[in-house]
Amino acid sequence: MQKADHLSEAAVEMKTEPPMLKKHLQKAKRINKTPYLFLLPYLLLFLLFIIIPIVMAIYLSFTNFNTIERPEFIGFLNYLNLLTQDEIFMQYVLPNTVLFAVIVGPGGYILAFLLAWSLAQLTRVPRMILALIFYSPSMTSGVAMAVVWTIIFSGNQAGYANSLLIRWGIITEPLIFLQDTRFILLIMIVVALWSSMGVGFLAMLAGVLNVDETLYEAGAIDGIKNRFQELIYITIPSMKPQMLFGAVMAIVNTFATGIIGVQLTGSNPTPNYAGQLIVNHIEDYGFIRFEMGYAAALSVVLLLIIYVFAHISKKLFSET
Repeated sequence: MQKADHLSEAAVEMKTEPPMLKKHLQKAKRINKTPYLFLLPYLLLFLLFIIIPIVMAIYLSFTNFNTIERPEFIGFLNYLNLLTQDEIFMQYVLPNTVLFAVIVGPGGYILAFLLAWSLAQLTRVPRMILALIFYSPSMTSGVAMAVVWTIIFSGNQAGYANSLLIRWGIITEPLIFLQDTRFILLIMIVVALWSSMGVGFLAMLAGVLNVDETLYEAGAIDGIKNRFQELIYITIPSMKPQMLFGAVMAIVNTFATGIIGVQLTGSNPTPNYAGQLIVNHIEDYGFIRFEMGYAAALSVVLLLIIYVFAHISKKLFSET
């Protein structure tokens, strides 16, 4: 009975004070819009630099566009030519890209995780210094490739690689590493692994450092006996978001890498297409031959490849 009286009084109060209730509702609506206002700058940048370029690339992939005349719609002809007419893509670019991605992607990812886990075992100061040393090549890779690695693999006796090989008696005369089709892709893989400690490496280092210490104590009580078991049963399951981020960054960086071969050999296409990757093929058709429609089709294919591998990584490391 008392509950009914309270409900009736509340109903009377709502009827007698509608302006106050309306004011509260309006204030609540204004508060709910606040998060969207904070997101607006990011959404605008995402729309401007991600969504619109992707839509334009998809549209141009169905056209014949030379950057001067208006695009001419040709349907799926660019994709058909890619699969049936482009011998360079099928014979050199695709195998090079797959081999490069299979080695550099998982290899760089595993190396980044192992280094992050190893650095987490150190004290703060040496960990910070070594993390900066490992991370710095990813920031200065363009300069370093043009200076450091071209000197190391210089095609004369002054090159470090040739000098050591001659001194050890492995070769008798200098090898022109950066123009020899036998070594170009191998050198690209080495340089890519060297510069693969990027933001994914830092994210995994942060993930290892933020694992709850009580989990290790509980694991020791439950029978975990060594560091390897800790790594498998506690560390990796506790940092799945960082592992996923590192995997996605490794995939994107691996498939989007194209500057390495051009910087090392000094030409695009690389000598005899020995180090030609799909990104180099896109730049070749887009900015050298000015066949933007075909270059856009290549870009869409690359986007689909990256999406498929990123989706697989999400399935592996997602917590849901």
